[in-house]
Amino acid sequence: MTATHDKTPLRLRTVWISDVHLGMKACRADFLLDFLKSIECEHLYLVGDIIDLWSMKKGIYWPQSHNDAIRAVLGMAKRGTQVIYIPGNHDELLRDYDGMSFGNVHIRKEAVHTTADGRRLLVMHGDEFDSVVRCGKFLAVLGNHAYEALLKLNRAVNFFRRKFGFPYWSLAAWIKHKVKNAVNYISDFEKALAREAKRRGVDGLVCGHIHRAEISRIEDMLYCNDGDWVESCTALVERRDGGLRLMHWADIKESMKDEKTLVVERAA
Repeated sequence: MTATHDKTPLRLRTVWISDVHLGMKACRADFLLDFLKSIECEHLYLVGDIIDLWSMKKGIYWPQSHNDAIRAVLGMAKRGTQVIYIPGNHDELLRDYDGMSFGNVHIRKEAVHTTADGRRLLVMHGDEFDSVVRCGKFLAVLGNHAYEALLKLNRAVNFFRRKFGFPYWSLAAWIKHKVKNAVNYISDFEKALAREAKRRGVDGLVCGHIHRAEISRIEDMLYCNDGDWVESCTALVERRDGGLRLMHWADIKESMKDEKTLVVERAA
């Protein structure tokens, strides 16, 4: 699916984003804001870790771009987009407000979305099925510190890549795909979510949490992870006919330097 890159927004039925981590220095709020300004949709799901309360406990980091991202979401809700916020582990305090609405943003612990072609998708952040988060909060916090250190290194690497004219590249994502333990962890996580979807009697699920965008079939279940806006800058989108795609916004922005098209990848 393509759309011309002009002032005409890309019209979609549904968009899922997660793991934005507003309040964290590594958050790519500039990419997110550009993405939100480039689309129109009927449904917008915020699938957890939108605001990083863990990072904000160590000190407030909240530049104007983070305000602008929040305002963009609220503006979409005001203009008629149904916005559903499903908190994750980094913004878990909002789970106490399950069932409530603020500024036309509806907070839910989870949701079931029906696509235009009739498929029912369970939507949840996914940390409920992360053994580290569920069984060891201390280990989860320790892992978060290590991850933030890796993201600092990632920023330094990309600073020099930009100096030499190279596009954005995620060191953290590369390590996840190469390190055996990380690969096994991701596989176990995905299988656990697929089994939960099967147990619930739905056709598939959408989640976030592990910062790895993916559309695949696992144990006969449709598994969709919408990725993140720290490393890969990705969103899961539903076309008007019900087809699902992943949008890699960092790659799209790079391609826009030479081409005037938006490309949406991976069908389901």
